[in-house]
Amino acid sequence: MKELGLISTLPINRFTDFGAYLALSSGEEVLLPKGYLLGDEKEGEEIAVFVYTDSEDRPVAVTESPKALLDEFAVLEAKEIAPFGVFMDWGLPKDLLVPKAELGQNMVVGKKYLVKVCVDFQTNRLIGVNKYRDFISEAPMDYVPGTEVSGLVFDKTDLGYKVLIEDQYEGLVFSNEVFQPLEIGDLRKFFVKKRRDDGKVDLQLLPPGRVKYEEGAEMILEMLEEKGFMPLHDKSAPEEIQKELGMSKKHFKQCIGQLYKAGKIQILENGISINSSN
Repeated sequence: MKELGLISTLPINRFTDFGAYLALSSGEEVLLPKGYLLGDEKEGEEIAVFVYTDSEDRPVAVTESPKALLDEFAVLEAKEIAPFGVFMDWGLPKDLLVPKAELGQNMVVGKKYLVKVCVDFQTNRLIGVNKYRDFISEAPMDYVPGTEVSGLVFDKTDLGYKVLIEDQYEGLVFSNEVFQPLEIGDLRKFFVKKRRDDGKVDLQLLPPGRVKYEEGAEMILEMLEEKGFMPLHDKSAPEEIQKELGMSKKHFKQCIGQLYKAGKIQILENGISINSSN
């Protein structure tokens, strides 16, 4: 069944007391339960549905979309631990099972983990696979410092935050370089800091080099244009600066230095202010 695990637009073949039967490309039918019908549908009308299997492994269609389709990654919450695997919340009435053989780590109910949606070809049902490294490749050689990439934050370790880059490569943002909120499941842009010899990538949240400071300086300038004054200066506590601006004290000092040299701000004993004469 080529529609399994995907969003497909299928025509209504016929209605029953249980719902509507939709025509699959194979000539077979799949049931769209009555609860997903508005009541004014007609035979031949096409409906966009997601096809998976119910608790008795029968194909079923729903108009809801899961958090990940077939062959896609997602960060999912563990809902129930069973002897044969872990059930994950993927946004559908029937949870996604990660079989015990496909677990790459011990899971805890309520925590989130990286899972890829796959087909178990023995049972022809959709399953989750937590052994993500089976699908990871070495990052390309053109991942030079400063390259902008899209990444999914999927784990936190003692070193930092693990990131799935472009659904293909593994990256890491070191904890001591994170000065803004970062949560498991966040999808955002990152910048390559270094491509390591093992094909993994060290990442950072802001562009490298002088561009980084210009971006931070622009944020400070915008805040000063709105407020006129901020009680932050080069003797402020690092924790205070991080809480207010989401950046390190070193980064802050470099940013206000740029703004001061450009004549945009005044540096006072008790803070910084916009340079109204500029």
